[in-house]
Amino acid sequence: MEFAITFKGDIDPKRTVALCKQAEVGGFTYGWFFDSHILWRDCYATMALCMAHTDHMRFGPLVTNPGVREWSVAASMFATLALQSGGRFEMGLGRGDSSRRVLGKKPMTVGTMVEFADAVKRMVRGETVKYDEDAAEVQFPWANGYDMPAWIAAYGPKALKGAGEAGDGLIIQLGDPWLVKWFSDQAKAAGEAAGRDMSNYRVMSAAPVWVGDMEKAREQTRWFPAMVGNHVADIVERYGRDGAGDIPARLTDYVEGRKGYDYHHHADKDADHLGFITNDIIDSFGILGPVEKHVEKIKELEAAGVTQFNIYLMCGEEERIVAEYAEHVIPHFQ
Repeated sequence: MEFAITFKGDIDPKRTVALCKQAEVGGFTYGWFFDSHILWRDCYATMALCMAHTDHMRFGPLVTNPGVREWSVAASMFATLALQSGGRFEMGLGRGDSSRRVLGKKPMTVGTMVEFADAVKRMVRGETVKYDEDAAEVQFPWANGYDMPAWIAAYGPKALKGAGEAGDGLIIQLGDPWLVKWFSDQAKAAGEAAGRDMSNYRVMSAAPVWVGDMEKAREQTRWFPAMVGNHVADIVERYGRDGAGDIPARLTDYVEGRKGYDYHHHADKDADHLGFITNDIIDSFGILGPVEKHVEKIKELEAAGVTQFNIYLMCGEEERIVAEYAEHVIPHFQ
C-alpha cells in the first residue's frame, strides 16, 4: 500500500514544502495537488518547489483536465517537471469540476478526457502528435521518453469505462471500501474487455482523515461528502435516480437534500452548503477516530483492491495528521 497527501493550494508554500519533507521521511511516497487555478494558487510552481526539496516523493495534479490549458502547454509543463525531478511526475486527470465551473463552464466530455490522456502522454514521451485538426503536429525535441502514468478520476459508467481503457490507475474520492471496490471492478472489467493487461492497474482511494475525537473529526471533514455530491448529482442528472447506471442507492440517496453548491467555497469545512450531510455519510466517506480505526479501514480498502491511500490534507492540524500516520499507521503496511 502506498500513502499520499493532497494539498488544495491554500497553505503557505514554505509550510507546504516542510509538510512534504516531513511526509517523505514518514513513509509517504506521493504529494498531489488540486489543480483549480482560480480558487487557489497555480499548483505547478509549488510542485516544482516541493520537488527541489525532496528526494523520492512523486508529485502530480489531482486532478487536471483538458479544458483549462492548451494541450501542448500542459504536456510541456508535465514533461519539464518530470525532467527536473528525475521522473517523479504523474498526472491525475478528470473532466474538470471546480476549475471549469468556477469559470461558468461545464466539465469536458469523457471522450475528450480520454483523448487528452493519450495525446499528453505521447507528447511527454517525445512522440509526434497531431491533436488539433487546425494546428500543426507537435513534437518536443528535448523530451527524454518518459512514460508518464495517468490516473483517471471516475464515478459514472462512461468515465469508469474510459479510466479502465485509457488510464494507468483509477482515482476514487471515497474511503468506503464497498463502494471503492464496486467502482474499481467496473474500470478493471472495461480494461480487460478492451484487451488490456490489468494486473498492474492501480486504484487510489482519496479521502480526508482525522485522528482523534469523532465529534471534532466530523466537524473537520463534513465538507468532503458535499464535494463528492457534485459528481453524484451529475450522475443522477444524467441517468435519473432510478437508472443511474445501477449505481448503489447508498451513494445516490444522500444527495437528495442537496440544494446547490458554492464553488467559491470548494473543499471548505466552513461552507454554507453542508446541511444535507449526515454523520453516517461522513463516517463512511472518510477515515475518522482513533488510530486503530484508521488501520482497520485501510486494511479493508487494501482487501478491496486499493493500492494507494491518499489523505486530503486540508482539515487542519496537518503536521499532526502526517505525524500520526507516519508513526502509527504506515508501519502496519510496510
